[in-house]
Amino acid sequence: MLDLDLPDLRAIAHLVLDFNGTMARDGELLDGLAPRIAGLANTLAIHVVTGDTFGRAREALGRMPCRLHVFAPDQQAQAKLAYVQRLGVAGVACVGNGFNDRLMMKAVALGIAVVQAEGAAAATLMAADVIAPTVCDALDLLLHPLRLKATLRG
Repeated sequence: MLDLDLPDLRAIAHLVLDFNGTMARDGELLDGLAPRIAGLANTLAIHVVTGDTFGRAREALGRMPCRLHVFAPDQQAQAKLAYVQRLGVAGVACVGNGFNDRLMMKAVALGIAVVQAEGAAAATLMAADVIAPTVCDALDLLLHPLRLKATLRG
């Protein structure tokens, strides 16, 4: 569990990440993720949710300490929302960029949108609590929670 000690955000137990556009480009895992995921796995349960457009998520994630959940191509936004609701949204942070991430982004305790090579859906940006330039920067906010606290304090 990650203690954040913010007025509206006390603790996070789960991190849910989108795969394509967030963790990967064209199905290939982005550099710098493995050590960050390993570091966060000491305090958070890591979940990767995806439609797996390129069919490479399982291979790309390899031995990373995370749970992979592949959803059917239709109704992905609703499937991702239902997934975070089952985890208990009050203890969930998520990171994503796509239009199908907007519902989970709005529902969770902490939503971080990333704007990388694939861009980001405007609706997802509007639903996020924080916007980061890269997924590594987003994960660094969780690895160094004082940065997050500086961004979100009232």
